[in-house]
Amino acid sequence: MAEISMNDLKNSTNILIDGAVYQVVYFQHARKAQGAAYVRTKLKNLKTGAVLEKTFRSEDKIIEADVERRPFQFLYKSGDTYHFMDLNNYEQWELNKDILGDAVNYLKEEQSVDAIVYNGMLLNIELPTTVDLEVVETEPGVRGDTAQGGSKPATLETGAVISVPLFINVGDVVRVDTRTNLYIERVKS
Repeated sequence: MAEISMNDLKNSTNILIDGAVYQVVYFQHARKAQGAAYVRTKLKNLKTGAVLEKTFRSEDKIIEADVERRPFQFLYKSGDTYHFMDLNNYEQWELNKDILGDAVNYLKEEQSVDAIVYNGMLLNIELPTTVDLEVVETEPGVRGDTAQGGSKPATLETGAVISVPLFINVGDVVRVDTRTNLYIERVKS
């Protein structure tokens, strides 16, 4: 673990605060008139998903966490527990629904994910940017309903509900951006 200065801080940097691993989501260097410079940050706890806003002095040093990203595969769900397998050594790990947060809306069996591992412990997972999921429930679209296209809610095979264009039907496979929960395109009808 190396100490870094506030000037070396970037988005996605992993740091240690009070023994917990946080990822920098946002940072801004600022300075008060006639005062010392400071850095305002938004940090995400990689274990719990909680977001913390913290201000550091520009001369402060922080410890960079040595976080590893490994290829994992989602195996199955059992109650509120999600089971994953490390593709390097086939070791199985579990994460609770509370830790995974919104990621559970896009997990389907045998899906590849990146796991965030710190000190030999699985902290969380990162989904691919987009996933392809089948629409299992939506209202039929009626042509001529709107002048600009319009949208309707659709339930995906994982239980997630997103807004899709009127031409999407049950059985279509759609591509969804996992960061924004937005429909991107129809992949297969």
